[in-house]
Amino acid sequence: MGEAEHTQTTGSRLGVQESGGVSTLEHGQKPPSSPSGKLVSFKVQMLDDTHECFEVSQRAPGKILLDAVCDSLNLSEGDYFGLEFQNNRKLMVWLDLLKPLVKQIRRPKHCVLKFAVKFFPPDPAQLQEELTRYLFALQIKRDLAQGRLICNDSSSALLISHIIQSEIGDFDETVDRQHLASNKYIPQQETLEDKIMEFHRRHIGQTPAESDFQLLEVARRLEMYGVRLHPAKDSEGTKINLTVANTGVLVFQGCTKINSFNWAKIRKLSFKRKRFLIKLRPDLNSAYQDTLEFMMANRDFCKAFWKVCVEHHAFFRLFEEPKPKAKPILFTRGSSFRFSGRTQKQVIECVKEGGIKNAQFERKHSNIRSIRSLTAQPCEPQSEVPKQSASFTFGDKPDSSTTPSHAAKELKVSNEDVGQSRTPSPKRSPKEDKKDLVDGTMKELKQQSRPQMEQRSTGSLSGSPHLSELSLSSPGGTPAQNTALSPSLSPEMKQASHISSPLLSEPGCIRIDDEDEVRRKRFPTDKAYFIAKEVATTERTYLKDLEVITVWLQNAVNKDDVMPDTLKNLIFSNFDPLHKFHSGFLKEIEQRLAFWEGRSNAHIKGDYQRIGDVMLKNIQNMKQLTVNLQKHEEVLAELERGIQTSRKLELFCRDFELQKICYLPLNTFFLRPLHRLMHYKQIMERLCKHYPPNHVDFRDSRAALAEVSEMVGQLHGAMIKMENFQKLRELKKDLIGIENLVIPGREFIRLGCLSKLSGKGLQQRMFFLFNDVLLYTSRGLTASNQFKIHGQLPLFGMTIEESEEEWAVPHCFTLRGQRQTVIVAASSRVEMDKWIEDIQMAIALSENYTGPAPELLASSPTDSKPPEETILEQESEEDLSASRTSLERQSPHRGNTTVHVCWHRNTSVSMIDFSFAVENQLSGNLLRKFKNSNGWQKLWVVFTNFCLFFYKSHQDSHPLASLPLLGYSITIPSESENIHKDYVFKLQFKSHVYYFRAESEYTFERWMEVIRSATSSASRTRILSRKESHAY
Repeated sequence: MGEAEHTQTTGSRLGVQESGGVSTLEHGQKPPSSPSGKLVSFKVQMLDDTHECFEVSQRAPGKILLDAVCDSLNLSEGDYFGLEFQNNRKLMVWLDLLKPLVKQIRRPKHCVLKFAVKFFPPDPAQLQEELTRYLFALQIKRDLAQGRLICNDSSSALLISHIIQSEIGDFDETVDRQHLASNKYIPQQETLEDKIMEFHRRHIGQTPAESDFQLLEVARRLEMYGVRLHPAKDSEGTKINLTVANTGVLVFQGCTKINSFNWAKIRKLSFKRKRFLIKLRPDLNSAYQDTLEFMMANRDFCKAFWKVCVEHHAFFRLFEEPKPKAKPILFTRGSSFRFSGRTQKQVIECVKEGGIKNAQFERKHSNIRSIRSLTAQPCEPQSEVPKQSASFTFGDKPDSSTTPSHAAKELKVSNEDVGQSRTPSPKRSPKEDKKDLVDGTMKELKQQSRPQMEQRSTGSLSGSPHLSELSLSSPGGTPAQNTALSPSLSPEMKQASHISSPLLSEPGCIRIDDEDEVRRKRFPTDKAYFIAKEVATTERTYLKDLEVITVWLQNAVNKDDVMPDTLKNLIFSNFDPLHKFHSGFLKEIEQRLAFWEGRSNAHIKGDYQRIGDVMLKNIQNMKQLTVNLQKHEEVLAELERGIQTSRKLELFCRDFELQKICYLPLNTFFLRPLHRLMHYKQIMERLCKHYPPNHVDFRDSRAALAEVSEMVGQLHGAMIKMENFQKLRELKKDLIGIENLVIPGREFIRLGCLSKLSGKGLQQRMFFLFNDVLLYTSRGLTASNQFKIHGQLPLFGMTIEESEEEWAVPHCFTLRGQRQTVIVAASSRVEMDKWIEDIQMAIALSENYTGPAPELLASSPTDSKPPEETILEQESEEDLSASRTSLERQSPHRGNTTVHVCWHRNTSVSMIDFSFAVENQLSGNLLRKFKNSNGWQKLWVVFTNFCLFFYKSHQDSHPLASLPLLGYSITIPSESENIHKDYVFKLQFKSHVYYFRAESEYTFERWMEVIRSATSSASRTRILSRKESHAY
């Protein structure tokens, strides 16, 4: 009766523990004293759509009100947020943190401020606390509902599925339909309900915290992520939209980004009346003027956008808050506005020093009970989802949905969610927790494991010695104080070249603590475990490759309707069953790995330390799909026939190959199922070699090897034909002047660079060797960087001889044909031996060639035509001088193929090299370090097609960058390089050096083996031995 009445705050409503607030000041600074004056109540709409009132002095600066809101939430990372309101000019603006509230909000009683995300980081993993990520997820949900986050139907459905998973838990069709009927996440939601539920079905076992993180992971890849459009017009009067992001100023036309200006390129931002001005740094290669001018509706719109740009630049690019300018004595020019608050770097460091709080809070829309509250307080009905542990392990672990019981796993982080920063650790589904609560032993194990170490991540904000300056000023004002800028936060946002990508050249990276080594040693050390793990990691990549056809290509075909129904049915009726089968296979393997690791299954540990039984069962089931595999040759032939008869289909396939998802030639994905059989065979051979005959898993492993060897034997001949056909098709795209390259009986043997001796000396040429003809070309000046054919040398009757002494040219040999003689030189003795060996073999094969005469050109130029040859030679020399400067200047189309890599690296590869590289595919997590950096960065790496492809996690749909390995050498670092870590190998090409670190001795040896297969080409001896090994 006599107790004081307690007012419910935002924090108490969310279940947050009472706190005195979190200071945003640096150490040693005193908080600003709240100005005396009349207390005014300000109404704030929170991200969960509730309204809260805060009483603040009307003379107080805006920062006092924002701090009050953040303190009520116990929010440590409040600097990412801001308060938005409509000013007296009916314009939505952000609350100025330095300006008194009375000067900004004239009628507080009639004004509702919106608490919203102001700064969207490029990577949600940079957000340290679960509460912050939850608030970001609410912002994404609001943007979807308001039509601000515009994306395609698939992305919208995927986003909503993660929101539903966090709100109602695991998939249940009846509950899902009821929930979607009563909750509208986007306009016209009804048309997407089936797709939403299809995605939701895949999230079983995902906790609300995981759902928040996955939601942000999907959202950050969208073009409209964090975008607030500001209408404007360019110099020609075209209507556009301007916006600002962490990377710089972006230009949109409608909802499509048409241009971007990175902070590093901008020298000054200013405005004059309603003109917004961007002054760029001088760039000889740029087509833009020094100063770009955009017209906005009026001065207020222009100034509001300029302020947002100033704040984004300071928050993402500066190391610390900019110091205020000294007040002039007599008069001022320009605006005195400046950014106030901590920069992103300071926020991350502050949270790191203060520790990540396990603040408990309630999700307003979530019906899922918190794991921590269920465990620690099983009697309390309060629904809470606490902060999750942020410890890390190096090992790769399966999804929680496939693991029935693994309590200690709460302390680990699945590296499929770990990119350049660290993420919240995955938890189990509520059903699994309920099961553990019944089991007293499991509950005790959980309580013992929870107080483990917590680690905090640091953003990739520092570490680069290269700093730039940016001057931000207002109209007619003096430039603001120059400030040092940190490196760009988002390397993948830059324009990426697959051969030289920003991801491979950014020096800033995340440091992995040595404690990771201690954690990863808790995993099994048996070689069989790592072989089983290789099955899982490569299966993930294989499943993604199948999705290129079954999901991405199928959706594109259905959308554009360019493919005949018969061809469409032939393709997808054969690949959809494969995708369905291998999805189940992957889940079974991941579940076995979880049991094998045995952290929560110690009592049944011994029964699951094997993989042979799983492989045998699934390979036997796979034999039922042999009919589908046998039709792949027909699929390729019909697709080629369709492309030849339909120009529309040809353009469609070409455009599809230019998409990021199609990181390899399209035809290569059609060969993946046959290649995968070869992988299974190699893996089982290693497993049988490792096991002693009396091992419990040896019999199943040997039986699985026999089954897969039988399948390979049946399909190997078709695979060889398909590989040759696919290679001829790809070469046809790289060559100009060909009429009939793909003909029956023609086989590709080798391609690469040789220097051809002519009247002008040695000139670089690209040679293509087939079983009937040798072509030589130079790279043309076309936009697609294709190669122009200069001449052809029929192999029938050709002789070859070394001629170093005759011409005084190292590694020189002469080709004497029936119509002409060509003198060429290789880059090394090894290269010369490979060419001579293969040409001699091709000459022998040409005697048995029964195909049509090798007339590939409409008019076949030879060296006997000096005028034409001279013109071609001159074009080649000009192009050669340009191409040797940088690989980054290539056109996106046909600019990153193996042919172009051989041209730049002055090397060659054979068809056997291609086949060998395909059979030696590998996937998994590696730590990568640059030559001059101190930290290690965790990446998901895929090796295929002579190339390393880098992903943030295995869930990414397309690679961030790639590194062609032709020409690179692979070694172990020397003592002088100060790499004091185990399992590290070094890749080097000239001055380019990369270090990679594996998790175990087995994975280290495997990466060394497969990369060596790409960096050292095969000789004919290995060709013959390989052919013999395939005679099953």
